[in-house]
Amino acid sequence: MAKKSVEPGFTGKDLEYYEALMKVRNQLTEQIRVCTSESLDCTNVEKRGVTTHMADGDSSRHEMRLQMMTENGNIVTMIDDAIERLANGEYGICMDCGEAISEARLKARPYAIFCIKCKSRHEEMMKNR
Repeated sequence: MAKKSVEPGFTGKDLEYYEALMKVRNQLTEQIRVCTSESLDCTNVEKRGVTTHMADGDSSRHEMRLQMMTENGNIVTMIDDAIERLANGEYGICMDCGEAISEARLKARPYAIFCIKCKSRHEEMMKNR
């Protein structure tokens, strides 16, 4: 279930950022809730003795659900961290170079921790590993 919190006293642009972060957070926590429920339903079917064959794709769907839940959980953590940075006045600052993260990037990914230039550099380094 989504974490219930009292809206902090953000105003102006900070309030816009907070609302964008919470919108994404709420969407992701709902997806996690639905996937968890579906996974539990699958587990209950297996416990009742209903068998499925690997050809049915149930196993791969289950794996995909688990992967999505993990990824969504990681993003929720990143959002919580972004809200903390927002409260501390550190939101929107690249954690690599210390420059401001562009408005466009924050709109697309409100929990971003790197500016486009530093994110591109990180991705390039990962490709060259």
